[in-house]
Amino acid sequence: MASRFFVQWKLLANKAAATISQMIYGATIYEMVRDLHKQRAEIERLFILILFGDLLGVPVLPPFYTLRLLPYVMPDVSGWKRRMLRERDFTDLCDQEIT
Repeated sequence: MASRFFVQWKLLANKAAATISQMIYGATIYEMVRDLHKQRAEIERLFILILFGDLLGVPVLPPFYTLRLLPYVMPDVSGWKRRMLRERDFTDLCDQEIT
């Protein structure tokens, strides 16, 4: 009986510790991590645009370099083309948060 109580107490303590750690994460570095993910996605999008802009009609680099890098970028090409050709409006340029 005491062992069962100890196990339940341990599970409750683990949940409380996880909740507290998530609250601290959210209060301290969540926004920075989100901004870093946005920056990484933007840099990756520009990198693929420079390499494979000719797929959209923007010739930037000679095809030799793009063919050498094609196997590494191939999984991302279809999603990249969809994101680049997506219709955007003025509100897409504005950041969603007010600082």
